[in-house]
Amino acid sequence: MANACGVDFGTSNSTVGLVSPGRPTLLALEDGKPTLPSVVFFNADDEEVSYGRAALADYLAGYEGRLMRSLKSLLGTSLIDGQTEVGGRAVPFRVLLAHFIGEVKRRGERAAGHEFNSAVFGRPVFFIDDSASADQLAEDTLAEVARSVGFKHVAFQYEPIAAAFDYESRIEREELVLIADIGGGTSDFSLVRLSPERAGRLERRDDILATGGVHIGGTDFDKYLSLSSVMPLLGYGSRMSNNSEIPSSYYFNLATWHTINLAYTKKTWTQLADVVRDAREPDKVARLQRLIEERAGHWLAMKVEEGKIALSDAPVVSLELDRLKPPHSLTLHRHEFDAAVRHLIDSVDQTVLKLLADAGVAAGAVDTVFFTGGSSGVIALRERIGGLLPAARKVEGDLFGSIGSGLALDAVRKFGPGAA
Repeated sequence: MANACGVDFGTSNSTVGLVSPGRPTLLALEDGKPTLPSVVFFNADDEEVSYGRAALADYLAGYEGRLMRSLKSLLGTSLIDGQTEVGGRAVPFRVLLAHFIGEVKRRGERAAGHEFNSAVFGRPVFFIDDSASADQLAEDTLAEVARSVGFKHVAFQYEPIAAAFDYESRIEREELVLIADIGGGTSDFSLVRLSPERAGRLERRDDILATGGVHIGGTDFDKYLSLSSVMPLLGYGSRMSNNSEIPSSYYFNLATWHTINLAYTKKTWTQLADVVRDAREPDKVARLQRLIEERAGHWLAMKVEEGKIALSDAPVVSLELDRLKPPHSLTLHRHEFDAAVRHLIDSVDQTVLKLLADAGVAAGAVDTVFFTGGSSGVIALRERIGGLLPAARKVEGDLFGSIGSGLALDAVRKFGPGAA
């Protein structure tokens, strides 16, 4: 039995892949599903820890505790060496990462029926933009955490390259493919020459023409949709009696998944009491104050994410914000969302153009654009990338599973079918 697996530890969702004859590559991690949302909930009422969909359900059910999501976004930042309060005690973020990755390993082993000693972890092309040292620190930190939970041997593969391996397993002729992996935290691209004949090679370096990426992903789209559409209901952009703008830090913390918990402090509550008294629109700021007092920031972020996803299928959607006081029904328009995230899409656009230039490849030479990653469903982003390569065929992979499947294939290449 193979003791080597592929682990896609994602900003939003995680998977474990295993190549095993006659069985699906992706292992069932929760309720028969191959994806485990990258969420941890520390339940203060029951003194238990839950993960994935169960963690989100416990949080939404109103249990007292601490919800953690987008932990991957901490890698390579100064926050990784910090800590947060859980159940009245300080817990290092590295320990929280180990909690989740250890749980992913245990669930994968339970589904496979045996232990894993080796793993190929996916990683973005850049954990951190424009800092090679921070990027290497992020990979080193993830390797340390993986070893701490029981993986003896840890290797890494770029996530878009892993997706390329998955796509390659299904093609019948050679293709020059742009892999567009738009995940929760990063947008990563690889230009790769793929074919059934090349698939069996251990060394694929010459087939990779270029890689590139930018630290923009689904959580960033959530953030700017929230700031443009939802946070104004809570006073964002409004003014104090002296005409100064209400501090934006409250809203940016609540709109950013991995900083939501920073809003839940006594200092913030005290400050907001003063802001309400001096605000020109005190009702809006009071709504913000109540939201923070009820620790409902994660609920609001989930509603925004829900709206973003819905806008991939419809140009206008209604968002029911029933936990606001008073409850509010907000209409979201796709064209307004597109405008709010245009600067992000511009950066992604430039990343793709640079990748083509680095490879010395004309746009017309690319045969296929392969989309993967949950955030590749953002219509404006997909259209922009497709517009750069108008002659290329557009193919959608398993948005949440292509990387994990490709990492499983790479684990066999790197460690063999019976690694120990």
